[in-house]
Amino acid sequence: MNSQEILEQIEQEISRLQQVKALLQGSNGHKATAGAHINSSAATQGSTKVKRVLSPEARKKIAAAQRRRWAKARKAQAK
Repeated sequence: MNSQEILEQIEQEISRLQQVKALLQGSNGHKATAGAHINSSAATQGSTKVKRVLSPEARKKIAAAQRRRWAKARKAQAK
């Protein structure tokens, strides 16, 4: 990677960080909610995404279901 490419990437990162700062500050002076996050690939494309947050109970249910699937797969493989 040459120095010109590095400088371009730094400029893109600065631009992305400025967009994030503007979003967090908001146009009306209010700060954005704590749950709003920006996906770095989406920010480079000019759009924003909100990160979805799962409750601890939901994560436990998903983990238990995955463990059941793994156990079923191991049982089928043992046969």
